[in-house]
Parts: sequence; structure tokens; C-alpha cells
Amino acid sequence: MYTHLLVPLDGSALSIGLVTQAVDFARSLNARITFFSAREDLGASGDGALLRSLEPQDYAEAAAGSASAILAKAVAAAGAFGIPCEAVARTGPRPYELILDVAAEQGCDLIFMASHGRKGLKALVLGSQTHKVLAHSTLPVLVASVESNVAGSAAEAAIGIIKDEHRAIAAVIRGLRQLAAELRSTAPTPDLDFLAGLVHYLKTFPEVLHHPKEEQFLFARLAARNAESSDLIARLEAEHREGGAQIQAIETHLAATRRDPNGRGALADAIDTFAEAQWRHLSTEEKLILPAAPQHLDDADWQGIADAFRQNAGVRVGGEQDEAFKRLFVKLMNSAAL
Repeated sequence: MYTHLLVPLDGSALSIGLVTQAVDFARSLNARITFFSAREDLGASGDGALLRSLEPQDYAEAAAGSASAILAKAVAAAGAFGIPCEAVARTGPRPYELILDVAAEQGCDLIFMASHGRKGLKALVLGSQTHKVLAHSTLPVLVASVESNVAGSAAEAAIGIIKDEHRAIAAVIRGLRQLAAELRSTAPTPDLDFLAGLVHYLKTFPEVLHHPKEEQFLFARLAARNAESSDLIARLEAEHREGGAQIQAIETHLAATRRDPNGRGALADAIDTFAEAQWRHLSTEEKLILPAAPQHLDDADWQGIADAFRQNAGVRVGGEQDEAFKRLFVKLMNSAAL
């Protein structure tokens, strides 16, 4: 039976579902996963060469792309179930060749791909690349039943977006925990500005976008349809508030550590307190709320939830903020990968 899956991702809505399927499949096999994402070879294009000469910083950010962010979320999804995994990003003009090279280098025995991806210039991994992998691979290729040209239900769309946002939060928490370990070691004090960036993301994105959407659109509807869930939802909403207080404690200890490096142990403790509470919180939502909601909510409920999480103009926070947080997440994950 297969023991090591290579899972190529391109960051599309399709690949969100692919990660979920890959994780479930790996769990059933007790297998490990290598997630892979291809970067566009910006330097090989005329526009890229011009940008590199005129705006080196902008070029560096564009060349880095979103591969690190895509992979960080996938690793968080696998880590939630204790699945051994790693992540690989490569740059090149022919993604299918990169997929085959990485599969061989990593010792994978199965390539797990989606059948269709994004069209046009952004089809870096999936879509036509699947056909090329099938034509050239000497390894078995399992084409997952995730179709971009078949509209999923509103429930599937909403749950997919919520899980993706959870994975982004989990990836940032993972970065914080790694910094906490460095703070406890004898190594030099880690980059506190980068730590502050991670904290800023967690202080703002969940508080400004994710939690309000959950509470207003998912939790409220579920509590109205299923009274038995009310106590659990009240607890989760209280944990949203507690998380804000825990982040404030991290900021207090971060400021103290900037003044005196001897405070790094207390800062690490504050980070771990927050991280452990958030892991439990996300796990409760993933294992209790999201599986239960489809049993009680109807199509109209799910359409409202999906619209909200798709940056519906009627939500009090707009699409510009969603996009700003996505860009911030990509920048943070690129910095973490350096």
C-alpha cells in the first residue's frame, strides 16, 4: 500500500478541497505527505527582468509568490491530525516536470492530484499539468474527484473557506510556537519584529474578519436551528474574547523583552498559553461545529454563510480588508521560509 504521497497545490479554491481529501486519504493509509507548489519563473519573463532592474524589492516579493503561504496552510491541515508531512516549493517554467522531479527526490510512491485547476496563466500546477503528469509519470497517479467545473454546494463552499481560514491561523500559530522554542533556547533572541508581525496578524485577522463572520453567520444560525449547540457556541464565543486578552499579554511581554532580553522566557510562556488554547479552540470547531452544522442548516442558511465568507458586500467588513490580510499572510509566510 502507498506510504508517501506527493500532493501538488496551486492555491485555488480547488486545492483547498484537495488538501482535505489528501489528509483524509493519508490518514486511512497511515501515510506521510509531501506537499508541493510551483512558483512562476518570473525572472525568465521580460516584465520580470524589467521589474528586477527598476524595483528590486517589488521583484523579490513578486518572485517569491504565494507558494510558502499555500504550503504553510497545507502543513497546518496535516499537522492537525498528526500526519507526518513536509513542504517543497520550486521555480520553473514547466510545473509538471517539477512535480515529477520532486516526487522522485522525496521518494514518494503516489502522486495525488486534482483533475482540473485554474485556467490561463495562473494554472501553475493543476489542470493541463495533471494530463502531462499522467503522460510522463512512472509512479502511480491518483486523480482526486475535485472538479473545478462542477459547482459545489453552498455548504461545501462555506466549510471550505472556513477551513482555509483556520489553516492560515494555524500556520501563523505554528510560526509563533517555533519562535517560542527559540526564545527558550540558548540561541540569540529571534527577530522580534517578525514575531510582532505574526502577533499583529492574529490580533487583527481573527478579530476583524474571521470571528465576526463565524459568530454572525455560522454560530447564530446553528444556535437558532439546534438549541443543544447553544452552550458550546457560547463557550467558543467566550474563547474568542479570551484569545484577544491572551494576545494582549503576548504584546506586553514582547515590549518587555525588547527592553530587557531576560524577559524572553515569560514571552515564550505567553505565546504557548495562547497557542495551546487556540489549538483546542480550532479543534473544537473542526471536530464538533463543522460536522454538526450540515445536519441542522438548510440551503438558504449555507448560502448566507458562503456569501459572507466570500467577501459579500453586505458584510460590515469589505473585500479590501480580506485581500489585505491575504497579502499580509503571504508576506509573513515568505519571511518565515527565509
